[in-house]
Amino acid sequence: MGLLEGRTALIVGLANERSLAWGIAQAFAAEGATLAFSYAGPALERRVRPLAEQVGARFVEQCDVQRDAELDALFARFREQHDRLDVLVHAVAFARREELAGRFVDTSRDGFQLAMDVSVYSLVALTQRALPLFTGPNPSVLTLTYDGARRTYPNYNVMGVAKAALEAAVRYLARDLGPQNIRVNAISAGPVRTLASSGIRGFHWILDQVEERAPLRRNIAQADVGAAAVYLASDLARNVTGHTLYVDAGYHIVGAELGRAEREGEVR
Repeated sequence: MGLLEGRTALIVGLANERSLAWGIAQAFAAEGATLAFSYAGPALERRVRPLAEQVGARFVEQCDVQRDAELDALFARFREQHDRLDVLVHAVAFARREELAGRFVDTSRDGFQLAMDVSVYSLVALTQRALPLFTGPNPSVLTLTYDGARRTYPNYNVMGVAKAALEAAVRYLARDLGPQNIRVNAISAGPVRTLASSGIRGFHWILDQVEERAPLRRNIAQADVGAAAVYLASDLARNVTGHTLYVDAGYHIVGAELGRAEREGEVR
């Protein structure tokens, strides 16, 4: 019997087979979960529906998380097929490409508001609508963050600020919903080559840095994020809430280090 047998998960923000959301979906399906998906816009439908078919998902709907009417419609349609929701996975983030390049100080007002609305408030808006469906024994909410929430990275800018706000939202939601036995957690994944990461200039440099400096001396894969999500969504983590779980080969603990030459004894 799988760790998520008999449970239903709604994954919001599936984009393609390289996304972290798909890694989570595959891991959930392997552990027996029934899956439902939403995607951001018509252009993504041709990618998402074949993936949903691979894991036997019958619920696949478009939803713009900036529109309350579409959020309401998403959950209304979900209730037509399911009487309970056990896991809500928030895999939604967006910032304009021009806001990621250059200096954070040059962020525009509307660019800031857009990143915060899509990447942060959407978690709150989705959770609000999921609450009446969280009637099972161990419901939970999961979201995806990144180390740019607490440390600065080149060409991450407003998204780093949005991820910091997202992690704070996780803590406040966990405090609010704990008395209802609803858990809220985040996974801070190391860099993985996805469609979203392709929008970050110099992303290959970040991958190289992690492989060289992380304690485990490697990058992570989709499957690693999926395994962490299974843990957080299952009874194994029934007393874990308000937590950001790092899945990054230990990179987040590393401070200043000697350069490669010093480590290899070339410089005294």
